[in-house]
Amino acid sequence: MRYQAILFDLDGTLLPMELEPFAKIYFGALARELAPFGLTPETLFKPFWAATKAMMVNTTGKLNADVFWETFTALTQVDRTQVEPICDAFYAAGFQAARAATKENPLAKEAVRIAREKADKVILATNPLFPMAGQATRLSWLGLKLEDFDLVTCYTTDRFCKPNPAYFHDVCQRMGIDPKACLMIGNDDKEDMYCATAAGMDAYLVTDCRLMDQDNPWQGAMGSFAEMVEMLKSL
Repeated sequence: MRYQAILFDLDGTLLPMELEPFAKIYFGALARELAPFGLTPETLFKPFWAATKAMMVNTTGKLNADVFWETFTALTQVDRTQVEPICDAFYAAGFQAARAATKENPLAKEAVRIAREKADKVILATNPLFPMAGQATRLSWLGLKLEDFDLVTCYTTDRFCKPNPAYFHDVCQRMGIDPKACLMIGNDDKEDMYCATAAGMDAYLVTDCRLMDQDNPWQGAMGSFAEMVEMLKSL
């Protein structure tokens, strides 16, 4: 079967990382940029994650970016028009510091290249919690570009997040593809495997940086990143 689209998760799938060290470096760097607004790593943490969680459960019909900033500004009293441009600039530059918490993946480019041969479209289905500059920066650590994908989801273009299956339904509607003719590749049992299959997709779990659902572990197709590449070759 030729898939209409192969979708890749980014963090923990194409890009190996440990989330806790990544978040620590990321927050420290972002807080330094926002220090003129009275925000420190300690005072930034609670409102930032509250706003992130608001995006993850967003069903309002609003863009994730608007949900984030409405929540964040209500909790911090900062002016979005002043802070958002600083954050956008940070994700294109200062965010580079978080690369120290990630690992190399020499097979990432090959996986995307093979997917391009095996499917009509290749989509970066990373949770749309960052602006596009943040997606581009993380891809650059793998030697990949936004242009390597037919679609990259981000918080200024998307209205849902994983693990809501509406995220995948929305992606497919925008791209004119059938979820039943798509393959999702990710590392998270809940956000990638169960979310994608609930939307009707096939799914393959990459186990190198697996995030397991302890109550309901994924029992479907899975393997290391290298084994996943071999699976793509066999399609």
